[in-house]
Amino acid sequence: MPDIIAVDDLVEVYADGTKAVDGVSFKVSEGEFFGFLGPNGAGKSTTIKILTTLLRKTSGTVSVAGYDLDKNPKEIRKLIGVQSQETSVDPELTGRENMILQGHLQQMRGKELDDRVNYLLEVVGLKDAADKRAGRYSGGMKKRLDLASTLVHKPKVLFLDEPTTGLDPQSRATMWGYLEELNKREGITIFLTTQYLEEADRLCQRLCIVDAGKVVAEGSPIGLKKEIGADAITIAVQNKTGAGDRAATKAAAKELLSKIPEVMNVVDTEEGLTLYVKNGGLFVPDLVRSFDKTGIELISINISTPSLDDVFLKHTGKRIRTEELVKEVSTGRFGSRRR
Repeated sequence: MPDIIAVDDLVEVYADGTKAVDGVSFKVSEGEFFGFLGPNGAGKSTTIKILTTLLRKTSGTVSVAGYDLDKNPKEIRKLIGVQSQETSVDPELTGRENMILQGHLQQMRGKELDDRVNYLLEVVGLKDAADKRAGRYSGGMKKRLDLASTLVHKPKVLFLDEPTTGLDPQSRATMWGYLEELNKREGITIFLTTQYLEEADRLCQRLCIVDAGKVVAEGSPIGLKKEIGADAITIAVQNKTGAGDRAATKAAAKELLSKIPEVMNVVDTEEGLTLYVKNGGLFVPDLVRSFDKTGIELISINISTPSLDDVFLKHTGKRIRTEELVKEVSTGRFGSRRR
């Protein structure tokens, strides 16, 4: 498939000197569901604003649907749809009226517009609520209406900037279903920025993982997880006496693990230490015996198959934290986190 988006050495430096995007390069194939995954502050929203002509880049080259971003921004705007984190729904208009207004802005009229609006209302599950004021819609319904409105003019590329942020799990899963259907039914290229690992894993055929303005990994979700080549074991430790410096205890545990041949890698995390070994379930008894001989106590052991979080951890030495999780941890809603 030909490339519909090509980005080469993209850089964005803000007026205060902050380098929000630092030499990012990637390509997106026509009809692909592409993910741009990373934590808050990674440069995701800045990149999507540049690609959608909303922000002038500092340097680098960008083309969308064959048009150069610097030379043909108007042509690019005609071919794309954009859904930002905040909905742009007019609460005083009905769902249908919101979509018709969007169609008029795209120079659409008559039967073509009516048919397109009716089709999209059915696709996003708003047919029965189409003639109700949007101000009475739930948050999830507004997100779905916003999505449908961006699709009225049949864009070749749909840019979604964290479209499910703030939604409850059920509404988020519903939105995923609509996006998958749109990608398959209309063959539309979807460029998704997200901080949700499950979202990227389920929806995206290929993705870039970014951190601090740089691409740290690129490939299919399955391929990236296979690169880990091991199970992840996360342990929490403390001194057997219950006293002592926590950091020193972790350092001693990390040194112990580095001497075990089966351990491929050890990463310091908020939970404790994450180590990677093949056949993790079989390795656990040996792990316990190794610590039994020391003054370090294993408080917890959690085993998981490789995830995108492990991919991010491997390349950056830290885990992705969504806004929701940060809030839950800071308010004490979780005593301990198990994967």
